[in-house]
Amino acid sequence: MSRIGKKPVEIPQGVKVEQKGRQVKVSGPLGALEMDCHPRITMTVDGSANRVEVVNPRPEDRKGKQLHGTMRALLANMVTGVSKGFERKMAIYGTGYSVKEQGGKLVLQIGFCHPVELAIPKGVSVKIDVPATRGNDIPAKFTLSGMDKGVLGQFAANVRRIRPPEPYKGKGIRYADEQVQRKMGKAFASGGA
Repeated sequence: MSRIGKKPVEIPQGVKVEQKGRQVKVSGPLGALEMDCHPRITMTVDGSANRVEVVNPRPEDRKGKQLHGTMRALLANMVTGVSKGFERKMAIYGTGYSVKEQGGKLVLQIGFCHPVELAIPKGVSVKIDVPATRGNDIPAKFTLSGMDKGVLGQFAANVRRIRPPEPYKGKGIRYADEQVQRKMGKAFASGGA
């Protein structure tokens, strides 16, 4: 049995969980999210105790074991998303790099001959803290926030993929809490041969 799957999902105040067949709908102050429960896993909503139990009816089934913890984690993320939301802080390092939001798109100036535009997905909002870098020490910073953890994480990964941080000077787009492993450049020996 999955240790994560056995733990019940607590429903906070103001969040409502509804189940119709295999479909689970979670609604709260930030919005509503829906998910289809896998046929091998059953979910039971206990309204009196304000919790949801995720059960694997066949613990000997290998696929059921794998899905048990996954479905519980997805449900917990939905509950957290509609009540508090998720956010991902990003930073851009490199002289002359900048970021701005324009017409539902994230526009990045990151050393290419053209600005890179990415459409912001529905349900994700962008807050720009520092619009442009100042030298190599002060990065441009922005925060992505939304209630769907999967959509938010995928968009953050797509933004980072445009110019990942390089190992010599650390220039590029990275998560704010990411540590970039730096390499030494080539050391040239002085003198003639």
